[in-house]
Amino acid sequence: MEEKKVGQVIKFFGKISVAAIRLTEGSLKVGDRIHIVGHTTDLTQTIESMQIENKNVQEAGPGADIGVKVSGKVRENDVVFKVVE
Repeated sequence: MEEKKVGQVIKFFGKISVAAIRLTEGSLKVGDRIHIVGHTTDLTQTIESMQIENKNVQEAGPGADIGVKVSGKVRENDVVFKVVE
C-alpha cells in the first residue's frame, strides 16, 4: 500500500478524541483511510466524519483545517498520510 502525505496535526482534543488537521497537499474525503505518524504515534483508521468550522463536510482540499474523530491519542506536528490502495 502506498501512502501520500496530506497534512499534519495542529491540535488534539483529548476529551472528545478529535484531531485538528491542516491539509497542506492533497485532499481527504469521508471513507478515506489515513495513517497518522509521529514520534510515539502510529495510527491507521478510516475517516468516518470530518468537519470544517463545526460543519460536517464530505471532502476537503489543500489549505483547509479539518476536525477528524480519531481512535487514539495523536500529537501536534504528527504527519498525516492518505493510504492509497
